[in-house]
Amino acid sequence: MQGPVQSSSTSVIRSSLIEPDGGVLIDLVVPESEREAKSVEAESLPKVWLTKIDVEWLHVISEGWASPLKGFMREDEYLQSLHFNSLRLKDGSFVNMSIPIVLAIDDETKERIGSSTDVGLVRPDGELIAILRSIQIYKHNKEERIARTWGTTAPGLPYAEEVITPAGNWLIGGDLEVLKPIKYNDGLDHYRLSPKQLRQEFDRHKADAVFAFQLRNPVHNGHALLMNDTRKRLLEMGFKNPILLLHPLGGFTKADDVPLDVRMEQHSKVLEDGVLDPETTIVAIFPSPMHYAGPTEVQWHAKARINAGANFYIVGRDPAGMGHPTEKRDLYDPDHGKKVLSMAPGLEKLNILPFRVAAYDTVAKKMAFFDPSRAKEFLFISGTKMRTYARTGENPPEGFMCPGGWKVLVKYYESLQAEELTQQPAAVSS
Repeated sequence: MQGPVQSSSTSVIRSSLIEPDGGVLIDLVVPESEREAKSVEAESLPKVWLTKIDVEWLHVISEGWASPLKGFMREDEYLQSLHFNSLRLKDGSFVNMSIPIVLAIDDETKERIGSSTDVGLVRPDGELIAILRSIQIYKHNKEERIARTWGTTAPGLPYAEEVITPAGNWLIGGDLEVLKPIKYNDGLDHYRLSPKQLRQEFDRHKADAVFAFQLRNPVHNGHALLMNDTRKRLLEMGFKNPILLLHPLGGFTKADDVPLDVRMEQHSKVLEDGVLDPETTIVAIFPSPMHYAGPTEVQWHAKARINAGANFYIVGRDPAGMGHPTEKRDLYDPDHGKKVLSMAPGLEKLNILPFRVAAYDTVAKKMAFFDPSRAKEFLFISGTKMRTYARTGENPPEGFMCPGGWKVLVKYYESLQAEELTQQPAAVSS
């Protein structure tokens, strides 16, 4: 484990607790002085229309979350990612890259591009947002991509079914020039801090350690226990001001996950209720889509946080996992995520903090670390169970979640039920 950063003669904290992959944080947004000229050029190029999820990946690449990647992957990068979960740099070193970040196109688009070396990229609403330079088009073998990313081709994998299967038969890679910062205008853009902005925030807080927590669910008191205990452990290790990066995933999630705006409102209540300390917590949105690819994907989640400046990463049970789509079992071994993270090539500089499982202690009436010696006194409340409580209006056990956060969830599920009622066809009178 790394110790606190010592400064030679002053109390100034080093501006970067951990170097970005490749040594330089990638920023692909065109300087304002060049935007008009680049936009005019982009208009003259063959166009590739992006899906909503393509835009989320473009956002990820543009801000340096995937540093040192400078665009959608060309074939050599794609093959390295798919087969080795890493990329080899020019100096022979490796960086982790476990998830292929690619752009699919169909036959018609490929024909339209012809022999052009550059293309313009267009959002679903018609806005031209980027140029892809020095392009390479290569075959999209969907079955191989799915099998290697998920370890299965079972039907029902949300990202595979909604994104990969309907995508085109070709992949187009190249260097990105993004015409302006990506915004969603959904009232949450102020939470979407880039890796550069997050590093500046950590400097402003004079952080001597940053520990990141990846989540896609509402924060319950078990999560808070992990985060607060991590801070305590870091203080015991000698750090003076460890800062928590509470970093919910903001891209594609499966249909039954709680939507981003509801999660962000719930997270803010957790801070308001004092379950997490607002003074030592930074809440920001991680713009990546979610694959639910278990030990393969958790490497991506950890790698991206290196680029954002976090030097510690919390990993719990079954990270990025889900239930098997056709059988009643977990898709992945719940312990493999943390084991893979501790061994993954390119993640050596990141400190992985594995945690025991937290569950509801029915005797103490609070979330606590699971004690196998009195297993029967613990209640495991899954995300599915939590959603069922909220949907039926039944309160979870006292001490499971802060009251303010719980109210947000109940209100959301009540609105869903009201919506379902209004959509039901009216009974036909005889």
